[in-house]
Amino acid sequence: MKQIRPEDVLYEDNHLVVVNKHAGENVQGDISGDFPLVEKVREYIRHKFDKPGNVFCGLIHRLDRPVSGAIVFARTGKALTRMNKLFAEKHPRKVYWAVVEKAPKEKSAYLVHHLERNEKQNKTYVFNEARKNSKEARLKYRQLIHSDNYTLLEVELETGRHHQIRAQLSAIGCIIKGDLKYGAKRSNPDGSIYLHSRELEFEHPTSKEIIKITAPVPDDNLWRWFEKEETSRQNSGKR
Repeated sequence: MKQIRPEDVLYEDNHLVVVNKHAGENVQGDISGDFPLVEKVREYIRHKFDKPGNVFCGLIHRLDRPVSGAIVFARTGKALTRMNKLFAEKHPRKVYWAVVEKAPKEKSAYLVHHLERNEKQNKTYVFNEARKNSKEARLKYRQLIHSDNYTLLEVELETGRHHQIRAQLSAIGCIIKGDLKYGAKRSNPDGSIYLHSRELEFEHPTSKEIIKITAPVPDDNLWRWFEKEETSRQNSGKR
């Protein structure tokens, strides 16, 4: 498919497009040669707005190929420049859902590690102390609900390091379902991992209003069960 589906567009205006990425889609071109998401968004804009020639679509941030969820693209050069600055300086709120094989020892915690990326292995290693080539990584998590075999965590990133959530959760024994690279028992049939960019909250580059996006989970029985149960839990707590 060389164009995103309209139902996958979570937000759009003259400056931005926010898309619900499918697990397995590569965000930008790689050695696989698969048609990347940034080009699918470009084609979507071209057809929807009947734009001839080279349509602008700027990549602001990334998600790993096996990860799903909300990702933002810029429709203009000005929006790209401003969003890059916002993401670098104001650190928009990024909330992920992760389904892990084992519940954490603590229901909620703030994790600080030092991560070192191995380019050849495309893998990140976790250390408790700073090393020569390491970068500090910070996140907080809280446990939401469990099924019989898995636990749903909500993770909020403070830094954006390579494979950060995958590596840090693995380091505390909470391996993401399907994530063989970081210790999962088995892969998922479609090659996905159970990590989903659930919420994004950021300041709009021109209007300055706060935009909050929630991305529906993948069309999968376990994901849908967790979403239904967590929504029910939240609604019951509001009463």
